Amino acid sequence: MFDKMIYLDNSASTRLDEKVMDAMKPYYFDTYAVATSEFGYSMGIEAKEGLEEARETIASSIGASAEEIVFTSGDTEASNMAIKGVLAALKKKKGEHIVVSKIEDFSVLNTAKNLEKLGYGVDYISVNAEGIVDLDELKSKIRDDTVLVSIQHANQEIGTLQDLDSIAKICKEKDVLFHTDATHSYARVPIDVSKTPVDLISMSAHTIHGPRGVGALYVRKGTPLDKWMDGGFQETNRRGGLENIPGAVGFAKAVELATEKETEFLVSLRDYTIKRVFEEIPHVTLNGCKTQRTPQNANITFHYVEGESMTLHLDMRGFAVSTGSACFSRSLEASHVILGIGGDHERAHGSIRFTFGRYNSMEDVDAVVEAIKEIVSQLRAISPLFNK
Repeated sequence: MFDKMIYLDNSASTRLDEKVMDAMKPYYFDTYAVATSEFGYSMGIEAKEGLEEARETIASSIGASAEEIVFTSGDTEASNMAIKGVLAALKKKKGEHIVVSKIEDFSVLNTAKNLEKLGYGVDYISVNAEGIVDLDELKSKIRDDTVLVSIQHANQEIGTLQDLDSIAKICKEKDVLFHTDATHSYARVPIDVSKTPVDLISMSAHTIHGPRGVGALYVRKGTPLDKWMDGGFQETNRRGGLENIPGAVGFAKAVELATEKETEFLVSLRDYTIKRVFEEIPHVTLNGCKTQRTPQNANITFHYVEGESMTLHLDMRGFAVSTGSACFSRSLEASHVILGIGGDHERAHGSIRFTFGRYNSMEDVDAVVEAIKEIVSQLRAISPLFNK
């Protein structure tokens, strides 16, 4: 069944590239020791070298130095480490207040909400109809006791890209640290920390055809960050726990394989999808920014139909997509992102996210659009909301 599935949910997770698996295998079956220093045994030294080479690859991809990269179990841990680590380091020196956007992914949003329950100060910044953060509101929300601003680089649902340079400039002027979740832009949209003064960046391998369960946090040299998870002294005593060396090596290989040419191809798939849908299906709305958008994302609301119905019909026809409908949410709430950009529940319920990856093709787009045309026509024919 799944061999025939056309997978168009690559922002949730991607298929592992065989070359990534080949890079990881030796660290499972040959060099499987824990990482040890030059004073350890040879297999441990070799494992350490593999880990540090991977660290160097991740660092160089954003213009950082190797010692500024901390490997994590993924983007969720990386964002938790950034926010909680900074608060722990600065709450006595400066304050206990942070600022985040209203459309952050749950790794940031739910961390902020939980911190609020614990008595920390949190302000939530609005976005406009395209999902762009209100910079004037950001300036007004930063207080004397603000220690951190956390605003994502790319939105997980609608693909909108934020202007990191402008946000970083404001944070620099206000003397607060700036963290960005780059899970859905990393290795696709360039970030150069030598030019953009971001202090902390969350990254993950699972969105770029790398292994699941491994990510990284960039920590600019000199950034105050307390260790938030107790354990051993790994990652220069910034994260306790045995290093996932195969995962780190696979992450680095995935980064090497994510080329500019491939990114351009993803853009072509995205734009072709949007073009065909808008030319051939009436009553549709593009969610997110038309220009400041991740290469792989096309999020479209099909009005007068339910997203969960479309998703199930598409699944039966061999297509995997995601929806912002409450019925497909574990929280049973409509997409906070669609609501955050001013959409109503009807718009959220009818939204479908197409996200493309290395193994998709133009033929996949043609096939899914033809299927959607038929499905939408059928569902609208029985919808009491559609004016036939």
